[in-house]
Amino acid sequence: MAVIIDLSKTIEYKKEDPWFMRIKIKHIPHSKSLRLIRLIFKLPKKLMPSRFQGWADDKIKNMGVHSSTHIDAPWHYSPIVEGKKAKTIDEIPLKWLYGDGILIDMSHKKDLEVITAEDIKNNLAKNNITLSPGNIVLIRTGRDLLTGHDVLKRGTGMSKEATLWLIQQGIKVMGIDQWGWDLPLKYLAEEAIRNNNKELFWEGHLVGLDHEYLHMEQLTNLCHLPLSGFKVAAFPLKIKGGSAAPARVVAILE
Repeated sequence: MAVIIDLSKTIEYKKEDPWFMRIKIKHIPHSKSLRLIRLIFKLPKKLMPSRFQGWADDKIKNMGVHSSTHIDAPWHYSPIVEGKKAKTIDEIPLKWLYGDGILIDMSHKKDLEVITAEDIKNNLAKNNITLSPGNIVLIRTGRDLLTGHDVLKRGTGMSKEATLWLIQQGIKVMGIDQWGWDLPLKYLAEEAIRNNNKELFWEGHLVGLDHEYLHMEQLTNLCHLPLSGFKVAAFPLKIKGGSAAPARVVAILE
């Protein structure tokens, strides 16, 4: 029997989140919908099904497509990728989103210390793992446990070279268990200013200017996965023209 491990965060309101990340969900109780049913359908109270208390409903009022566990489409990185219009999230081939998973443990990396191509290569060699085209590579940092403003200020991140190297191995989909794919953006902005270097900011994402790939952010529970021998299913909501979409990402172990 297969074991399924949920790699997705719960979509919920958290007051400790930075204000622009707080998801607002309005829960509509059974009793309120019962009144609406009678009003809209003009169904007399005496003809309501016995024991029927109305249906519950919910509205997500403040949630961007990059909130919680989500998948970035190439369109997020640039309108043009590989010389042609970038794919939006609804245009991603489904075959990219299900495949053999590979876990690369980078939880030893310190905050603000970048993950290099050599880090990735050495980890794979140490564990005798060879990547194959179509693998879905998951980067474990352990930062899925961070809360509040720490999610923006702390963490490691993928370098341009590490991201490019994975793509060159035939990897179309990759993911990480922290807020973003790169080093924290405030830190990158400060480093770009300090070094007068316009190539530092968002360097991992911007590999997508020339190479078609997508990545997942804000994964969780990667600590429960083996290094290999599992499947990953990562299907986003089919949002027309979306730069990203929330996704229920799971690992499947036989």
